[in-house]
Amino acid sequence: MGGCVSTSSRSSCSSRSNGERVSPECLGIRMFTRKRIRRTFSDPVTTLQHLSSIPNRIFKNGKSRTSCIFTQQGRKGINQDAMIVWEDFMAEDVTFCGVFDGHGPHGHLVARKVRDALPLKLSSFLQSFDSKRNGATANCCNGNPKLDVVDPDKDGEMEDKVDNLWREAFLKSYKAMDKELRSHPNLDCFCSGSTSVTLVKQGSNLFMGYIGDSRAILASKDNNDSMIAVQLTVDLKPDLPKEAERIKRCKGRVFALQDEPEVQRVWLPFDDAPGLAMARAFGDFCLKEYGVISVPEFSHHILTERDKFIVLASDGVWDVLSNEEVVEIVSSAPTRASAARILVDSAAREWKTKYPTSKMDDCAVVCLFLDGKMDIESDNEDQCFSSATLQSNHSGNAVESDDGQNSEPSLQRNFTVRSAEENSAYKRIIAEADANQETVATEDQNWSGLEGVTRVNSLVQLPRFSEERPRP
Repeated sequence: MGGCVSTSSRSSCSSRSNGERVSPECLGIRMFTRKRIRRTFSDPVTTLQHLSSIPNRIFKNGKSRTSCIFTQQGRKGINQDAMIVWEDFMAEDVTFCGVFDGHGPHGHLVARKVRDALPLKLSSFLQSFDSKRNGATANCCNGNPKLDVVDPDKDGEMEDKVDNLWREAFLKSYKAMDKELRSHPNLDCFCSGSTSVTLVKQGSNLFMGYIGDSRAILASKDNNDSMIAVQLTVDLKPDLPKEAERIKRCKGRVFALQDEPEVQRVWLPFDDAPGLAMARAFGDFCLKEYGVISVPEFSHHILTERDKFIVLASDGVWDVLSNEEVVEIVSSAPTRASAARILVDSAAREWKTKYPTSKMDDCAVVCLFLDGKMDIESDNEDQCFSSATLQSNHSGNAVESDDGQNSEPSLQRNFTVRSAEENSAYKRIIAEADANQETVATEDQNWSGLEGVTRVNSLVQLPRFSEERPRP
């Protein structure tokens, strides 16, 4: 792990040109109590109803100062994917990103609920930690150079403390989110749920928490100046040995159906249902007593100047595109503002080419560019995603979210108008793509955590409970 944070030039914790090390305490929660650009959701008066008025928070197709996001409905019904980019999250130079893939009859509502509520819960726990340590870290980042110099013997210990703070914040916020879903009066999550891949970028630090099979990757340049893909998360599927072992200890069953031997699923001990294709998720309370959990995996990654951008996406993208293909598509996009849209369009083409008889899954993408720059051309109306490319739902009405607010409309498939330059990029991508379907490497137990391919619904069927086996 690194020893300092590269933050905004206005911050007293910014990196030093003379090579002097900055205290790891500046990585901690104290930074969130310093100067903010404006009042944000961390103020006590802010609730879910105020989210729409918060600046620098995007969750619909479009772009921000440093990112672009795009989602498209598949062919399984309503779009159950959700996404968010939140710049100036609690403080300057801090960004929150997330992608959430719902499943089950109410999966779209679960994904949107998590998208809206989880960042608030993470903020709440961070602020709580900050208050508890207010006295102990009162001198952090106060501009006193003597206090910013680190004792090398204590450097590792402080970094461990910072990691533990962030880990605990992610664990507690995920736990609180699942608890809220269980007790929600208007949202039935018994057979519905959502994945979640979330990260907080604080200067040169990435703090990540994730469950399910949505994925985050990092595009970086190697020593030969070639772009490479670095996977930041693991697809938490039932065929991972540790996940399967936990589920079986809890009396859940893990096996694949005969017509899809490559897809391991989670089943109730007393019924061949629901057949969940992931080992961790929000919701899905019919399986929570049988090994499916909402405890996130946590990781901390230090960014370098070689790192260029991050891509978060739901499994609709990863089912048909490899990490390397995703990096190539995004890096070769005509404009950064169109990168997420081009990636989704490329995934849609691959679904038709590789699996023409399967129903294309929903796709959601977040592209976060680490140098903080977006192209000037992206301000063009042609490059932005106007309301003309959106529709409400099949009935033409806005979809109601679980909290009574109108949520974003779904997307009309095959309605994107491409420029000639983008079409050239598409043709080149397709020409380079392998025409043969990917084969399953059964010898490698970890294959599904890295390059898994599933072409089926996350949930096979709803549980059936007889009189002698009541609902848990």
